[in-house]
Amino acid sequence: MSAILSADDLNDFISPGVACIKPVETLPSKDTKNQEDAYEVTTEDKVQPENLPPAQISLTDCLACSGCVTSAEAVLISLQSHAEVLNTLDAHPEIPLTHEHHRVTVNNAEDSGEGKIFVASVSPQVRASLATIYGISEKEAGYMINQLLSGPQGLRDGGKHGNGFTWVVDTNAMREAVLVLTADEVSDSLSSGESSTASESDDSLPKRPILSSACPGWICYAEKTHPFILPHLSRLKSPQALSGTFLKTVLSKSLGVHPSRIWHLAVMPCFDKKLEASREELTDVSWRQGDSTGSEAQPVRDVDCVITARELLSLASSRGFSLPNLPLQPLPSSFTPPFPEKTLDSFLSFKRSRAEQSLATGTSGGYLHHVLMTFQSRNPGSELVINRGRNVDVVEYALMSQEGQTILKAARYYGFRNIQNLVRKLKPARVSRLPGAKPAARPAAGRRQPISRNAVSTNSSGSDYAYVEVMACPGGCTNGGGQIRVEDAREAIGSSQGLTLDASMKPSPHEQRAWLARVDEAYFSMESESESELETQSQLSPLADKEAKIHERLRSWSEYMDIPLSKLVYTTYRKVESDVGKDQTPANDTSRVVELAGKIGGGW
Repeated sequence: MSAILSADDLNDFISPGVACIKPVETLPSKDTKNQEDAYEVTTEDKVQPENLPPAQISLTDCLACSGCVTSAEAVLISLQSHAEVLNTLDAHPEIPLTHEHHRVTVNNAEDSGEGKIFVASVSPQVRASLATIYGISEKEAGYMINQLLSGPQGLRDGGKHGNGFTWVVDTNAMREAVLVLTADEVSDSLSSGESSTASESDDSLPKRPILSSACPGWICYAEKTHPFILPHLSRLKSPQALSGTFLKTVLSKSLGVHPSRIWHLAVMPCFDKKLEASREELTDVSWRQGDSTGSEAQPVRDVDCVITARELLSLASSRGFSLPNLPLQPLPSSFTPPFPEKTLDSFLSFKRSRAEQSLATGTSGGYLHHVLMTFQSRNPGSELVINRGRNVDVVEYALMSQEGQTILKAARYYGFRNIQNLVRKLKPARVSRLPGAKPAARPAAGRRQPISRNAVSTNSSGSDYAYVEVMACPGGCTNGGGQIRVEDAREAIGSSQGLTLDASMKPSPHEQRAWLARVDEAYFSMESESESELETQSQLSPLADKEAKIHERLRSWSEYMDIPLSKLVYTTYRKVESDVGKDQTPANDTSRVVELAGKIGGGW
């Protein structure tokens, strides 16, 4: 659920199917053994309140329960907060590193064996949110975050060990790899056959239409409520997950440390990213070769902790830092060591140009835009036709050849209200159980169908699409639930200027939309270190050359780790079945016999 546009404004919130039962399960049972009279009647004024411990709900509980279908924003989360970041920095010293001849190695003589290497990845939407609140550019917001996490005036200027983050990377680096692999996935799916079921025989390819899988709120919704959607989901990891896999694999091998000693923090615009980091599929079990650590070893997460843009403000205030007072310039070279593996350093140093983060690409990374541009470059003379829906979060695209033939159809669906319409289109027809019943007939192609209020047209079946970009938040990722709100901006600006502003006053819908427009503007007006040079390279280098470079880097990563690329970049999904209301005790033999006898018409 978005934090900028409320449920009252958009009617875009899906209520939980059932109430969360975890707090009830964790309440201690009342001890009645020592009571003299268990049936004593007491008036209300004599009843002493019970001091019960607060109920704790972990992210694992949320993933295993189908009660909530949106995010963890409405429940108490005991892990992955700015407090955990500070506690971890104080609990473990940094592993000492030595820089010699542009090479980074571990100083084993000073390593106590209890230290960790701290790394972080930051999304561009978070930088845009910070840029909006302080009136700076996105590039300067990136400098501010780097100074806080790694600089001498940031986290290193405090705490028990004076720790900071050795490397802070941009998730756009891994996003470029995901974009190229997404286009490959769509291309392979189309080449596998014309029918939507042609790829069913190949488990490595999702069914058409391929649905984006970078949004964890959308993935949780599909896993818990509509398992028939799972075969359509893209198998690719999100940029956050792929960044974690890349950092954990390369650093552990190049520095000779176990992945558990590398602590990865992700700064994201969405609370649901915490749930993604807690998935069992996104651990070293998916890519670890052999079992050298023993079968009883705990899996190591690719992303250890996720905080949002709002929690980044709390992280700074907890240490008494004022973000506007941090230098808005790059870190000194002494605080930016080179990446240990030089051949893969180009992966992280990749910079996006302004043309690659524009209004056409959207606010969620540009997955759909890259797929369309890839197929348009492969079909010279083709034209892109855009058909907008009844709201701005539903757009249908058709790539037409010079002869007027449809090459590719794709769409964009943002917000749960629109996602429900997409799911209804993809829902398989119900087959009657009656003997001799015919399968449900689909509407005739020539028959006029009513226009749906929230869809482009009910005539366009969901199976017509080759690819659909799906995001849970209306407006995309810049409107994520963890982004800085208008109320947070008032409080932060007031504290930095020594003023007392009323942060509790609820902003009007107009103020909320104006604020979101400013965040989008900051996101689209991104700058790079050498903008003119990158623009020139973008104009001179065709899209095919860029894809070839990405494939070469991915191949180098796989060869360096001696791990198949499929284990590094792909993930899996699972149907979540709720156990709410079910008896958790296993049935004995007698009860099973009675149940079977009842099913066949018998009984005792």
